[in-house]
Amino acid sequence: MAASRLLQMFNLGVRGSLLVQSSRQYAVLAGRIDLSCSGEHHSAVISQVSARKASWYNKLSADEIWKGVVAVTGKAQTKARGKRPAKKYRKDLNRGQIIGDGKVQMVWPGLNAPVITDQRLRSIEKGVPDPDREARLLEIRDKWDKKRKRGVPIEERGWTSKSWGGRRLGPPDPIPGENFEGFDSCVLHMRRVFNMVGSVGRKRSMSALVVVGNKNGAVGVSLGKAPDNMSALRKAKNRAASNIQYIERYNDHTILHDIESKYNATRVRMKKQNKGYGLRCHRTIQEICKLAGIKDLHAKVYGCTNPLSIVRATMSGLLSQETHQQIADRNGLHVVEFREECGSLPIVVASPKQTREDVEEERWPKELALEYKEEKTTSWREKHFERPGVIVF
Repeated sequence: MAASRLLQMFNLGVRGSLLVQSSRQYAVLAGRIDLSCSGEHHSAVISQVSARKASWYNKLSADEIWKGVVAVTGKAQTKARGKRPAKKYRKDLNRGQIIGDGKVQMVWPGLNAPVITDQRLRSIEKGVPDPDREARLLEIRDKWDKKRKRGVPIEERGWTSKSWGGRRLGPPDPIPGENFEGFDSCVLHMRRVFNMVGSVGRKRSMSALVVVGNKNGAVGVSLGKAPDNMSALRKAKNRAASNIQYIERYNDHTILHDIESKYNATRVRMKKQNKGYGLRCHRTIQEICKLAGIKDLHAKVYGCTNPLSIVRATMSGLLSQETHQQIADRNGLHVVEFREECGSLPIVVASPKQTREDVEEERWPKELALEYKEEKTTSWREKHFERPGVIVF
């Protein structure tokens, strides 16, 4: 009789007769009822089977679970050499959903609806069904795996659409006593570099070359390295602001005289030009001249075209200029200038403090000799029979 009554309570789910205690989470009821009937005595035996109350899913945090999905671990982390898989991104699985909403629209006061409305305490009730909810969620999830195009305005793009070279970064970060008002910065070069470390092997970092200037003679260039792009750019920009130097200009539009500078295997030749000529030179030299306030210049790079070498050769040449007064004091002679509008009448631009008595005809040392390819031939015969390395007179 007891066994049949217990079996009836188990199958029908009678309220309050059979209590199964659970631990922290929903317990699993696993039992076995053995009925033994002998004569007039009936007995029911319930034996509980041990079950696992927790798993890795409710033991680990969300960050640890996502790390097992998107992180690169094991040998792929220590041995790079292009063998790493495609980078995976963490997804927001709750994107497009609102707390308290589901397939059945319910109104939960205090969660997705106000507790009191019109001086009336609201209760849990069904809301207005939304037939487009599932379609909207599917549309949002389909966009997860699609690559997003990086929209960069035309005025903010650099030399190419995908590289950092030529992009503007704005003024440097202000420091006590200086806000860098009127300054601007530009990225000259951005590359990925590696360093061998004993613990993790090849350690990657980003190297950025940035120039800073106020377009009025003040300019500075520096190199910055950091694990990510933005940190390297910010470090290079602020470091360049602390290395600002002044560049002398002629009438605020060109250099004082022709310059030839060299750094390692890179040689740069710069020539002063008249107003309206423009900047006809390497793009790295163009950005330096724009931020330095030089508007008219012709320059050519010989040998190695490494951006860092070009920058150092250009900066050393611009900083080695001599003003007209310095040239006059060094030689003890007047410095004159011939202009087209003045004809053969020279214009004195600088006078020495002490003049020389023994004046001999000397060659002006600030004019550069022409290179092989800079000689232009006038004869058809010479044009077709010239060879590189031969100067045609």
